[in-house]
Amino acid sequence: MVSSDQRRRQLAREKFERQQQRREKARKKAKQRNTVIAAVIAVVLASGGAVYAGVSLGGGDKDDSASPSAENSPSPEPSQTESKAPEPEMAIDKKAKYTFAIETNEGAISIAMDAAKTPHTVNSFKSLADKGYFDGTKCHRLTTQGIFVLQCGDPKGDGTGGPGYTIPDENLTSLGKAGADGSVTYRAGTVAMANTGQPGTGGSQFFLVYKDTKLPPSYTPFGTLDAKSLKVVEAVGKAGVEGGATDGAPKKPVTIEKATVPKV
Repeated sequence: MVSSDQRRRQLAREKFERQQQRREKARKKAKQRNTVIAAVIAVVLASGGAVYAGVSLGGGDKDDSASPSAENSPSPEPSQTESKAPEPEMAIDKKAKYTFAIETNEGAISIAMDAAKTPHTVNSFKSLADKGYFDGTKCHRLTTQGIFVLQCGDPKGDGTGGPGYTIPDENLTSLGKAGADGSVTYRAGTVAMANTGQPGTGGSQFFLVYKDTKLPPSYTPFGTLDAKSLKVVEAVGKAGVEGGATDGAPKKPVTIEKATVPKV
């Protein structure tokens, strides 16, 4: 007999898959629309005219993560970035350990990273942190039902931003073999990459798991929170989501003031 908890997780995953499909369709439509607009502009300019095209400044799909709608899946918001540039050249010691040290307005968060297991991810985060990419950004999403994560790393703050390149999935087998429901357990304290729902689409967004969570083994687990850091995230989770929803901006705002990736 399927328990109510198992059924709830199954429904959450099904909603997540539907959301990914809708977002992928929306992304393709937007790309097609922009292609048409570009073609029209090219034709008009070629004939000596001029044109102004109205475009949305939202950066992609509408951010409905704060909505309590049943269609809104309590799962890591995917990065909507498209690969426009190559990932940073490998510049780390692949045999070393690093720390993703984050100073936030709610306290320090320390994430232990093993470059031997996730070299591309660690290298990307160090490259971005060295440039101050994460400084001043907000953790834009918190989920408190079905799955339990705080998501950060989006410079736009709406779940659609990224660095302009993607990195490959890594370390997925460390999560163990998926169960009959297709999920594995991301233990509390795990830090993993968000993505678009497709392989190899990680960007800069990541999520911090503050309570054991069942998800497909599709999100690169690249770090672990220490006990003190986990308590910081747990406190944010306990405060809940704005407006009493279960998926959206955290009621207790979290801003990354400074992020560095030193070698241990």
